[in-house]
Amino acid sequence: MEMQRIDLPALGEDTDRTYRLGIMGGTFDPIHNGHLVCAECAFDALDLDMVVFMPAGSPAFKQGKQVSTGEDRYAMTLLATSDNPHFVATRFEVDRPGVTYTADTLQLLRDLYPDNVEFFFITGADAIADVVAWRNADRVAALAHLVGATRPGYDLGRAESAIESSPYDFDVTYLEVPALSISSSYLRERVREGKSLRYLTPDPVTGYIHKHQLYGARASRYGASNDRYGIRSGEGHKDGQA
Repeated sequence: MEMQRIDLPALGEDTDRTYRLGIMGGTFDPIHNGHLVCAECAFDALDLDMVVFMPAGSPAFKQGKQVSTGEDRYAMTLLATSDNPHFVATRFEVDRPGVTYTADTLQLLRDLYPDNVEFFFITGADAIADVVAWRNADRVAALAHLVGATRPGYDLGRAESAIESSPYDFDVTYLEVPALSISSSYLRERVREGKSLRYLTPDPVTGYIHKHQLYGARASRYGASNDRYGIRSGEGHKDGQA
């Protein structure tokens, strides 16, 4: 594999310092403001140099489920992150053949970056509870710090118990992120119902969803009269929008 992919941030050139790279993995089907706020909070709280958004190629936990194409998910991620100077979207997993596993991804990144670049893998606290059962969990523990993003009031008991009883030496930081009440499945449902995505995901992502008619969107109605706000003609303010 090449020493440095063009769409990954170039870090590690100063051998006298340590760099901290945030890795925001996920299906991103679609990406939403919860993902973006989570990454921004991690950037600030953990003093990261960059956060790379990595849409999953063929995620192991989604096998047998309907998932949008990698091209669509990458395009939406690129649109959502393009205006933030410390966010980068990468095709790293999308272009890889076969089922993608976190341990393999982290190992490939480790092979690309020098030792003075530390990895911070950002995921949900619910995933932290299951990490001990991931494929090659010992390699995940050895290759990256884990960042478990939580909603306010989330009970960390299950995650903390799983990590404490694990035979592996996981380094976990928990980070409370208010916007995590948003979910991709909720956005997909709103699109199917003809409801607005405004303030849930960046407008360019909404435009892409309708242009490419993802999740049952009707491109012909997007931007026309009241439908641009997610209100179908004749329905008034049915879904609570002013």
